[in-house]
Amino acid sequence: MQRFPGKSLILLTILALAQRAGAEGVSVAAAANLVYVLEPLNAAFAKESPGIAVTSEIGASGSLVAQIKNGAPYDVFLSADMEYPRKLIQAGGADASSLAAFARGRLVLWTTKPRSSLPSVESVVRDAAVVKLAIANPATAPYGRAAMQALARLGLSGVAQSKLVYGENITQTAQFVSSGNADAGFVALSLVLSPKLKEKGTWIEVPEGLYDPILQGGVLTTRGAASPAARRYLDFLQGPAAREIFATFGYAPP
Repeated sequence: MQRFPGKSLILLTILALAQRAGAEGVSVAAAANLVYVLEPLNAAFAKESPGIAVTSEIGASGSLVAQIKNGAPYDVFLSADMEYPRKLIQAGGADASSLAAFARGRLVLWTTKPRSSLPSVESVVRDAAVVKLAIANPATAPYGRAAMQALARLGLSGVAQSKLVYGENITQTAQFVSSGNADAGFVALSLVLSPKLKEKGTWIEVPEGLYDPILQGGVLTTRGAASPAARRYLDFLQGPAAREIFATFGYAPP
């Protein structure tokens, strides 16, 4: 993220202003698949904890880990998997006792090209009309890794290889599909169920047996471990109000 120093300054300024106003501040680094669900989650949290101001930054899970390791001022890290939070813990950047799964993500194959239906994942990948197939970068994005697993387990890795175009994160991958720059793409169910995209295109869920479970993991950073407000936010994500919101966006319980 080339503009990271500027973003960090803005984030610190917001937190400083909130603290001057008498509010506690919590800064959240969240995986890109959470981009649409964060707003209702933070609104629900504000009702339960009106004295706590929450700011959020979105990115690929692996990229956010790198930022936190380099001193990014985040209190809570919300990953699209459990692996990246564990890596952050091993690097001394997070509190191991706070690690918790808060939801399970689901993968879909989506297109905005005119189609009445998608008969199967295999038929779409093999379709000669599908020239560009978008996935998130599997090196940093768990949904991209899940897509590669699904292709491998279907025996389609070779067929798909020349078609693949990579998004930096799952949100950019969805933008490729939404704009028509990709003929189809593997994205998070939470994105296609969002108010912005739910009326757009056609999608089919990728059978969960084709990829390892996408458990969403949350952890307090070493900075956030000392913050009661950050701990309260992470606890909220595991509670009934948050679970109801997650379900609306297609997430399953962890």
